Amino acid sequence: MSMPKKLSVLCRVEPGCLGPDGREHIEAFCNLAQQAMKHFAVDLVTWTLVPRYDKTLPEMEYSIDNKWLSRSQVSIYFNTLGQDLDTFEEVFNDKLTAFINLYLARKS
Repeated sequence: MSMPKKLSVLCRVEPGCLGPDGREHIEAFCNLAQQAMKHFAVDLVTWTLVPRYDKTLPEMEYSIDNKWLSRSQVSIYFNTLGQDLDTFEEVFNDKLTAFINLYLARKS
């Protein structure tokens, strides 16, 4: 049985999550966070973390082979792997929040 193709996850991070001067730090933070996330769900996904300067763009986007997937398609993909999309996103958000807190603690 062949392994399913990896899901690419594009996560846009709000500059405001880093405080009032977040815009000055968001690029560096995204680079560090992407390095930290390399080890999270690495068998399922590849991560790209970028600043979210345009609030009209979704926070999370998923694709396979450069083809964007709808949320329901992603949910089906996770279900076929015995995973739950909402749980996956919750764990990711918890990790990101912890990393934000660590980053802010080091910055101050």
